Amino acid sequence: MELLGLPISTAILALAAGAFILAGFVKGVMGQGLPTVAVGILSLIMSPGEATALAIIPAFITNIWQAWFGPAFGPLMRRLWPTMVAICIGTWLASALGLGLLTPDAASLARKTLGVALILYGLLGISRIRMQVPPHTEWWLGPLMGAANGVVSAATGVFMAPVIPYIQSLGLERDDMVQAQGISFSVSTLSLSFVLMANGMLNVANATASLVAVAIAFAGMFLGQYIRQFVHPEVFRFLFFLGMLALGVHLGFLHR
Repeated sequence: MELLGLPISTAILALAAGAFILAGFVKGVMGQGLPTVAVGILSLIMSPGEATALAIIPAFITNIWQAWFGPAFGPLMRRLWPTMVAICIGTWLASALGLGLLTPDAASLARKTLGVALILYGLLGISRIRMQVPPHTEWWLGPLMGAANGVVSAATGVFMAPVIPYIQSLGLERDDMVQAQGISFSVSTLSLSFVLMANGMLNVANATASLVAVAIAFAGMFLGQYIRQFVHPEVFRFLFFLGMLALGVHLGFLHR
């Protein structure tokens, strides 16, 4: 059996490597998007649960770097800890209540749900809608957004929405916002890893492959950081979200 003119195992390895190079590249240029790109592309050739298991370690390592190395870790954690706790609770409750779809039995539904999530993510990015969160609402809105993000994460394997638009609406300085996003990604990744281990999707074989993917993703990320100085950020951002929208339509409505 062949795929793209190659033996199926070789073709899958090539596509997986390409997915992580592209995901790392996007991370290098934009500072985000590694798990979203990797899981989205890999879900074309495997279940979203398997794709998430492969992406979990590269996502965690790159996001830990983004979260820790900055001047505002302490102040950001004091401000955002209720949201971070809610992400954990939402992820674990969704899985415990059967809302988590990253299981072998729910692969088709998980793929369609991931497609819808990518469509919404792409539309939100293209529209450039920006909201402002009044400080007096953070005590209840932050945990609400965190819990919702946990549910989306458990269902699709991606954890961009709604907590990242929420963080972007807090009026943080750019460096602080990038670090806050890294903190959120790290918490989401760690929470999701426990869910994947519990349902058997993250095992020794997947973890080993995920470790190998770290080097590939870092190569793409360093390339993206180099290319960033030569590309117009708004053009790249538009093309990225347009690509996520197209991938979402394919996964949600056209994939067989």
